[in-house]
Amino acid sequence: MRVVVRGVPAVIIVFGGFLILLALRLVERPVFGSKRPITPWLTVMVCRATLALMGLRCRRIGHPMTEPGAMVANHTSWLDIFTLNSGGPLYFVSKSEVSNWPGIGLLARGTGTVFIDRDRSQADAQTILFQHHLSDGHRLLFFPEGTSTDGNRVLDFKPTLFQAFFQGDLKNRMWVQPISVVYMPPPGKPPGYYAWWGDMGFASNLVSVLATWPQGYIVVEYHTPLPVSEWKNRKVLAAALHLIVADGHVKNQLKQSDWLPLINSVSYPRWSHQGTPNDYLSLSDHNRSRYPCRDWLDAGIRPLYADHPGQGLPRPW
Repeated sequence: MRVVVRGVPAVIIVFGGFLILLALRLVERPVFGSKRPITPWLTVMVCRATLALMGLRCRRIGHPMTEPGAMVANHTSWLDIFTLNSGGPLYFVSKSEVSNWPGIGLLARGTGTVFIDRDRSQADAQTILFQHHLSDGHRLLFFPEGTSTDGNRVLDFKPTLFQAFFQGDLKNRMWVQPISVVYMPPPGKPPGYYAWWGDMGFASNLVSVLATWPQGYIVVEYHTPLPVSEWKNRKVLAAALHLIVADGHVKNQLKQSDWLPLINSVSYPRWSHQGTPNDYLSLSDHNRSRYPCRDWLDAGIRPLYADHPGQGLPRPW
């Protein structure tokens, strides 16, 4: 019964809002062209209303970037689309085949999703595409893991996706904001309860989320944007962004669990480096001199992650 009570209004809001969006585009497009100053806010309202209908509360830490550029986030579930859209206007960057998916492809195209081929040979074409969106004042959002996960870890970011950021003048104009998204499960449920990944069916996962009561909640942390110009190449930038997102992910998990006393007493993550590292959270600072781990990243030094037995969380030591 709960599935019907929540699901029917949610479908009406999503597809009803989409029809209104298409109608507004008939007016918006001739006047503003590709800038879209109105319809993205409709998407924000629809996503907020849908999350509210599902009973999912969203706690936000920090604010979406105001600089021109892109956002990157970890990817856990189809819920990410509603969660991240509810924080403010943005445009998802997705693999080209999604545009042909039944239903989802139509919604994605209508809301302005940017479709790309994840191929380094397409970097020049993607640069032109990104420059076009930057000139329109759009904020793009990537999932650089390339796939969704079980919600208990953040996979390495694929550096290929960042190649276009270093092309031509785009490097000097572009900023990238890392975002950590954590889905806290309902009482008594496992940490990855809201994850949609692997060969899990969409319909069964959707029904499970709609039927859940009481619901868990979502934590979204917006980290300080990084200027692309201060990173020497795509691999180093991808590694730095991954470190920030992964750290925010695990610490927001830990803050809501019995691991809270560990946060102030241990250093996380453990580094593959002899000696005591400075706090790599300074990677978020704009000042180049405040990147204590820049040399480590340049040298390819990465943190060592290990799962804590039975918890599904990376070790905090």
